[in-house]
This record gives sequence, structure tokens and C-alpha cells, in this order.
Amino acid sequence: MRVTIIGTGYVGTVAGACFAETGNHVCCVDKDASKVAALSAGKPIIYEPQLEQLVRRGLARGNLSYTTSVRDGTRGADVVFMTVGTPSNAEGDADLGFLEEAARETARAMDGSLIVVNKSTVPVGTHRLVAEWLRSEAAHPFEVVSNPEFLREGSAVRDFLRPERVVLGTGSKTAFETLKQLYLPFVTDERLILETDPVSAELTKYACNSFLATRISFMNELSRLCEALGADIESVRHGMALDARIGRHFLQAGIGYGGSCFPKDIRALLATAKDAGVPLSIVAATEDVNETQKTHLMSAVHRHFGASLAGRTVALWGLAFKPDTDDVREAPALILARELARTGARVRAFDPVAGANARALLHPEVELCESAYEAAENADGLVLATEWPELVRPDYPLLKRYMREHVLFDGRNALSMSQARGHGFAYYGVGRGAPGKKGARRDTKRLPLGSGRAA
Repeated sequence: MRVTIIGTGYVGTVAGACFAETGNHVCCVDKDASKVAALSAGKPIIYEPQLEQLVRRGLARGNLSYTTSVRDGTRGADVVFMTVGTPSNAEGDADLGFLEEAARETARAMDGSLIVVNKSTVPVGTHRLVAEWLRSEAAHPFEVVSNPEFLREGSAVRDFLRPERVVLGTGSKTAFETLKQLYLPFVTDERLILETDPVSAELTKYACNSFLATRISFMNELSRLCEALGADIESVRHGMALDARIGRHFLQAGIGYGGSCFPKDIRALLATAKDAGVPLSIVAATEDVNETQKTHLMSAVHRHFGASLAGRTVALWGLAFKPDTDDVREAPALILARELARTGARVRAFDPVAGANARALLHPEVELCESAYEAAENADGLVLATEWPELVRPDYPLLKRYMREHVLFDGRNALSMSQARGHGFAYYGVGRGAPGKKGARRDTKRLPLGSGRAA
């Protein structure tokens, strides 16, 4: 099949490489010539495990290409996927300017009938707008399909190649069958390809992300109660996770969620609900709790060091909003870095891949270091903000020699509390009490790493 991808951001780059992997002829279009040049050389501009290998393989086979021309990219296409950005505006609504431009250009470039697929995360009802934009410019018939993406940063390639479900919102049997054939190589059971109406497909994306974010905020709010009562949120989490009705995913307390999906999708859903006159109080509370949680760890820092951090050096491990990505959009680590610097601390930060992306967003006085232990040199305290595998299993004796004072603030409850304390560190987690506080001394059996990560 001949597939065109409009937009080579996160979703478009992954989708293009994965569709090419199953033998389709894929052309990805982007107006940014530097992106196109980098991708044409086999160098994706985003960090995602396995992605570079797939891009290089598609280029070598000759069935994956990149261009800045919509007309060249859509020539002879059977399906065009819209994967352009839909950023939030000041009111929380999604800005559809890029999508409208892409739709109109695609309509003018059509050289035959076409299936146009909305894969960008868009407000409910956007499929109608896309159809109107296409209709005003197109000289050929088309169908518009809503096909929300459910990729998790850090595992996006794996998620695309082996999806839990594919949602196709369309009233056209022809469009559904065409896209079903496109997705069949990825699914283990064709019943995982769900046919629904476009409105329900669009809402499904927002519903999933809002529900998962709600679980995170619930645990974060509960962690504050644990701190007040002397309970251990990790013990509570383990007890909850063994309940089959609840499950183990997205129960990890921490410093809040970030990234490009949860914050933007929740705001867009709230804006949609407001327009419809249907208040979503639980979703609104989810966002409020998350914003508060991003600075909650500072209470432990001040409890240990006092109100002013002047003269203190704090190491900050992790800047990406989650491991295995270089995405720092709305990352809680950036909020913590700002608060630490604002209260007088010298902040020395390290992230395995996200340092360059974070630089422009960090407080100007925050120092970026080349290694985790360089960041920890002469530090009075260390804050873990992103649970990269190489950061959650430190060499405690070595770390102790690097640091001036031995205090750990675990913003992801990912370090071993017993090991840290066993090596002489004061340990503060989220919802795990302070050093010496009853009820916060024992590690529970840990769930697999990543069981509570945000998408």
C-alpha cells in the first residue's frame, strides 16, 4: 500500500518507520527542511528506542522516504495520515492551525480518491472540520477516518508494532477494510481492530489518558495522607495492585506527570466539556493535584535543610518527564530545578539523553553535567526526578564519597530505601515518611520497574 504521513514529529516518525517495516511504500512529509534532511540521512531528531534502526532499514530497502513537498508526498497515495502538532492554546483548546493547513494542502495535491486519517490528537468533532477543509479544495472523492494513537514515549515502536488495540472511527466500510488490511500485520488478533464512529474514536483517546492521569493523581494525593499518618505508600500500592479489579499499572506515587500527552489531553477534554456544558470535576481535580504535586518534594527538602538553600548544592538526576525519552515538555524535573534555584541552591543536573532539550527551559543558573556522579560532586543533597535505569541503581559507596552531605530525595520512589539507609544516607521518598519516622523504614516487595509510569 502507498502511505503518506504528513508531519514528522513524534507520532509521524514512528508511524512512518513502522508502516515501512511491513512492506508498505511510505513517504513522510514535513515543512522543516532540517528535519527532512536528518531523517533522510537516517537520523531521527527525537530519541526513541529502536526508531533509528527502523528508519535506516526503511531507507536501505527503498520503501521509506522523506520530502518537504505535500504534492510529491501524496502522489499516488492510497492513505494519508495527519500527524501534525495540535498544541494547546491559552484557553486549553487544541490549536488546529497546522491540521487545517495540512488538510487543505493535501486536498489540493490529491490526484485520485483518498482516505485521510486523523492520527493527531484532536478535539471531539474535528473529523467534521477536516472533511469541510478537504471538501472546499479537493477535486477527488475522499473519506475521513479518526484513528487515535496510543503510543507511550519510551516504548512507542514496540507499542506500534504490537498494539493493544487499533481504533478506527468511520462510517465507510471501504475505508475501514482498507485500514484494517494496513494494520493486520501488527495485531495478534483482528478483533483488536475496533470499528466505531468518528466521535467515539476521538473521545476514546482523551478518555484513556484522562483516566490514567487520574490514577496517578489519586496515588499522589494519597501519598500526602501517608506522610501525615506515617504510612508507606509503597505498601499501600502493593496491596492495591494485587486486587484484580485495580491492577498494578499507573499506581506509582511521585512528583507528577508531564510530557506531551496527559497535560494537553486533559486540558483539551476539559475545554470540550465546558463547551458542551458538562463539568468534569474529577478530571479538573486530576489536573489540580498534579500541578501541586510537582513542587511537593520541596517540602521534604526544606524540612531537612530549612527555608533557605543558600550555600547548598543540590544534584538533580533526570530531566526528561519519564525514562527512555528526551521529551522535557512539562517535565516535573524542570519545576523542581526552578524551585531549588529560586530558594538559593546551586543546582547541578544530569540526564542521559534530555540535557540538550532541557537547556533552553532550565533556570539559567542550573548547571548541566556530563555524568550523574559529576552532578553529585560536593552536593549536600540529591533529588531523583526521572527513574532512568542507570540512575535508580547507584553505587552507594561511590556516591557517598562524591557527596558532601548524604541526603537523597527520591521523587519517583525508585531507589531502594533500605539500601540507601544501609549505606548511611538520609532518605526521603514520596509518601514514605521522613528518616526515623515510624512506618517508613521497610522496603516492600517492588513491582516491576515501569509498572506505574505515565504514558
